[in-house]
Parts: sequence; structure tokens; C-alpha cells
Amino acid sequence: MTIDRAHVESEWRVRGFSCGLWVDPPGQVWEDYVHATDELLMVLEGELELEMQGRTFRPRNGEEILIPARAIHSVRNVGGTTTRWLYGYKNG
Repeated sequence: MTIDRAHVESEWRVRGFSCGLWVDPPGQVWEDYVHATDELLMVLEGELELEMQGRTFRPRNGEEILIPARAIHSVRNVGGTTTRWLYGYKNG
């Protein structure tokens, strides 16, 4: 599945979110992060695991996940390849 990054960036901007690209090597772990604003996440390629609010998610490529403001969350590259994902923070 090919995701049109420019289209996602445009859609997120209309909804008041920034949009950036993050690239993680296999095995990368980001544990127990908290942000003061809502965050969106979308996997472009690879396999991520997201843990938040007592639940574990394995978003499919192109699936958008909302991480609510102040939610403790962890993101892990659980695949054997580099993972590329979009993230954006609510403006304001």
C-alpha cells in the first residue's frame, strides 16, 4: 500500500495538526512519552506497536491513530526492518 504523504499532510493541516516523518531502525523503542497536546500517528512502512491507556495496538500501514493529550504511550519498532511513520501534534 502506497500512502500519499502530501495528501496526509494536507488533511492533517486542515484538522489543525502538524505532520513530520520519523524513521526508526529495527528494535527502536520509545517508552512512556507524554505530550501536552493530541498527537496523530500513521505508519508508512514497517511494523510498529503502540501501547497506550492499557491497550496495545499494531496499526496497519495507512491506519491513523490518535494519541490523546497527556496519555502515556510507548512506540516500538517490532519488525525486522526500518519503520517510517508520520506524526503530528495539534496546533494551538
